[in-house]
Amino acid sequence: MIRLLGLIVALIAAAPAAAQTLTLDEVLRSSATHAPAILEAITRERQADGRRLSAEGAFDLLFEGDAQSRLAGYYDGTVVEGKATRPLANNGGYLFGGYRVSRGDFPIYEDKAFTNRLGEVKVGAVFSLMRDRLIDERRGRLGLAGGDIQLARLDREMVAIGVQRRAIDAYQTWVVAGLRVQVYRDLLSLASERQASIERQIALGARPQILGTENRQNIVRRQTLVVRAEQDLAAAANALSFYLRDENGERLVPAADRLPGRFPELRLPALGPDLARRIERPDLEAILVRLDQVEVKRLLAENELRPRLDIRAEAAKDVGPVGLGGSSRTPAEGIVGLRFSLPLERRAARGKIAEAAAEADGLRLRRKLIEDQILVEVNGLAIQAGAADRLVALAADETALADRMAAAERRRFQLGASDFILVNLREESAADARLRQLDAEFRRSAARAELVAATVDRDQLGL
Repeated sequence: MIRLLGLIVALIAAAPAAAQTLTLDEVLRSSATHAPAILEAITRERQADGRRLSAEGAFDLLFEGDAQSRLAGYYDGTVVEGKATRPLANNGGYLFGGYRVSRGDFPIYEDKAFTNRLGEVKVGAVFSLMRDRLIDERRGRLGLAGGDIQLARLDREMVAIGVQRRAIDAYQTWVVAGLRVQVYRDLLSLASERQASIERQIALGARPQILGTENRQNIVRRQTLVVRAEQDLAAAANALSFYLRDENGERLVPAADRLPGRFPELRLPALGPDLARRIERPDLEAILVRLDQVEVKRLLAENELRPRLDIRAEAAKDVGPVGLGGSSRTPAEGIVGLRFSLPLERRAARGKIAEAAAEADGLRLRRKLIEDQILVEVNGLAIQAGAADRLVALAADETALADRMAAAERRRFQLGASDFILVNLREESAADARLRQLDAEFRRSAARAELVAATVDRDQLGL
């Protein structure tokens, strides 16, 4: 008894595990993670991040150094100077601080070069009061770079939606190809089983010899249909492998034993006249981002129209023993200054403003166009989905009736009340009805998948 139990356990352990059915969720998870098109879009997003970091570099702390010495001539002065500048993030001005030290004698026209023995320390700031106060080239580039990041993200989402939609289509095509193979195999099985019965009846003299030949011809024809369907299944599996990948991103061709027995169930989205505003379409969001970028360009152009008025304030103090410049360098200094400039014709700025206004109008019109296209597209797909539901129901009824007719005709043939041609016609009619039902189910599933993609149902798209 113990040996018998051990043998049973060994046989169970040695038996190959049943292949797990390949689900749509598994395909979508794989394509969302490893699809080359999505990975390429992610690299463009990283490029946009790099451009923003580069734009932030305009606000980096800058250090400058300068040294000069007279090697020949009456004067022997030497000056060494270092300066650090930090641009302001909320103004077009900047903060600065520096240190300067000199040795030797300078001509009177370079009197500012003199410092005390330990040098001069200086700090100050420049603030823009009109032009560059609210926006300047640095902040404008930073804002545009931030918009480019959002556009790259939205482009990645659009690419991902397209990839997932095509992955669903490839999966559905693979499923329907597998179901068609099963229909043709069932049809072949009926003819093969009938051949054994016919040969027994021929041996008994109840049927003519030609009937067996005719049925064998029918078997060969149905085998041809099976081979063609299997070829279509292999092609569909190969196409699906573009989206189904392993952990290393390598393609996986799904085996036929992983085929499901039916199409995936996709939920219909809630429809309505406000659908275009309810769904979060990346292409609509991208237009809003572009409008923000156009607004930045307009503000930059308006900034160029303004006169420049900058105020400068600085404080300086020489330290250490008095140098050759005298004691006048020792007291602390405070200096305030203004700089003013006014562009006169300003045609370049006015042209940029007009260009930005026209671009903004075009983007608003494009947004309206896309919203209308979404409503038309979604309503059309909803009509297709509704009609497909009705066609599936009718095709299912036709299949049930055709199966009943074929079964009844086979019983009549077994009783000798029907002929081979009529039985064959009934069986092929039932198979054709089943194929039409599969086509109707495929179109229904495809219409729902289109609706899922058009309404950006991220859950069902696996995003």
